[in-house]
Amino acid sequence: QVQLVESGGGLVQPGGSLKLSCAASGFTFSRATMNWYRQAPGKERELVAGITSTGASTNYADSVKGRFTISRDNAKNTVSLQMISLKPEDTAVYYCNAEMLIWTGSLYQRYDYWGQGTQVTVSS
Repeated sequence: QVQLVESGGGLVQPGGSLKLSCAASGFTFSRATMNWYRQAPGKERELVAGITSTGASTNYADSVKGRFTISRDNAKNTVSLQMISLKPEDTAVYYCNAEMLIWTGSLYQRYDYWGQGTQVTVSS
């Protein structure tokens, strides 16, 4: 079955850095767009960063541009999120997401798979 296992979360001081990793299994990783989402207490889940299946294209939320970098290794079935210059408002549970489009014969159907999340807390 599909598994996405995040790691690397923790407590860090403002201005610090963390690197999140997500290990994927149970599907064809190299065909999936991979995303990182986050959800802070009392807020909706938001897309932080995404990377296409080949890694050729990335996108970021405005709030993290220039501070976060998403990357993937299709040989190892992993996706990472390098975070620098962390701010208290980056505090959230971060989720790894695999987004796949499957041709049904008449249209593309989107399937989403999620990890269990990893807590990132930015505080002095």
